Amino acid sequence: MALFIRRLHDCPEFIAGDNSILRELLHPDKADLDLRYSFAHAVVRPAQTTLPHRLRTSEVYYILSGEGEMHINEETAVVRPGDAVYIPPHARQFIRNPGTSDLVFICIVDPAWRKEDEEVV
Repeated sequence: MALFIRRLHDCPEFIAGDNSILRELLHPDKADLDLRYSFAHAVVRPAQTTLPHRLRTSEVYYILSGEGEMHINEETAVVRPGDAVYIPPHARQFIRNPGTSDLVFICIVDPAWRKEDEEVV
């Protein structure tokens, strides 16, 4: 394969099942890529919280900007730019943006995200 570049603003924005604003940059079902994982850009607006949900797969959030409150099962922690958060399979999770600016992060799901692997609880 030749060089593959996907630009953020060329990716359609949509509201994900957890109510975050998502743009999928890389997904093996949407491009001829030899990937196991999916890679997406997410935004949670100020004073918003994603819906509690579970994935059958593992997930990593990498915080780019803003500050959030990450909830995984019964644990809660503040997350800031430069933080990477591992979310194990089947964990109940959500993130809250208590701030006045957007909370922006990357989501990596392995194996790649599929609707049937997500349950909003």
